[in-house]
Amino acid sequence: MERFSREEQLIGREGLLKLQGARVAVFGAGGVGGYVIETLARAGVGALDIIDPDEISLSNCNRQLLALESTLGKNKALAAKERVLDINPACKVTALPLFFTGETAGFDFSRYSYVVDAIDTVSSKLSLIAACKRAGTPVITCMGTGNKLDPGAFRVAEVEKTSVCPLARVMRRELKRLGITGVKAVYSTEPPWENHALDTKGNTGHPAPGSISYGPAAAGLLLAAQVIRELLGINRGKIAKKC
Repeated sequence: MERFSREEQLIGREGLLKLQGARVAVFGAGGVGGYVIETLARAGVGALDIIDPDEISLSNCNRQLLALESTLGKNKALAAKERVLDINPACKVTALPLFFTGETAGFDFSRYSYVVDAIDTVSSKLSLIAACKRAGTPVITCMGTGNKLDPGAFRVAEVEKTSVCPLARVMRRELKRLGITGVKAVYSTEPPWENHALDTKGNTGHPAPGSISYGPAAAGLLLAAQVIRELLGINRGKIAKKC
């Protein structure tokens, strides 16, 4: 297939068929999730389920791939579906504009080859990870990308081996309480930069995290790369045959 011919040169026909036969769910289509979706679509993943209840706003434009003048006000999951089909019309895309909670019905996680957690809310992240664990489905989660300026500081590790990131600290504690271990996460080893916000948002009294164009993108690309490598059966440390 010409659309993926350059990729086939790298991973072979067998690898391409593995990706085309995979079904991946991405929860969250914002700064991180948008780049995950884009990368999986361009890699030829055959089926994508995209879950996000939010609409695209002007403040998303500095860091979210889906945020354009032409998409303002659109639901993120639906906008992502349109973009994926524009990249690869053969991809089977399901857009679900809903907020995932532990009570959310209708998800059979056993049908997915992989699940990506790009949700912001801790309770939803925990519910999603727990559901995937019960179904025996691989899941990877993203820690905080806000107030970061060094894209090279993002790493992949099991949640219990993460450090520095405040969100990762909370997730380590809560997953330990649930008896869940071995979940891969993308996190940053960079200490958060000072937030220069002049006002606050939300009920916590804390300012929304600051963000720059490449931060969520770096994390999203790393998440997608980990998923693709695992779908291909490539173990970390495996050395490709030299040309």
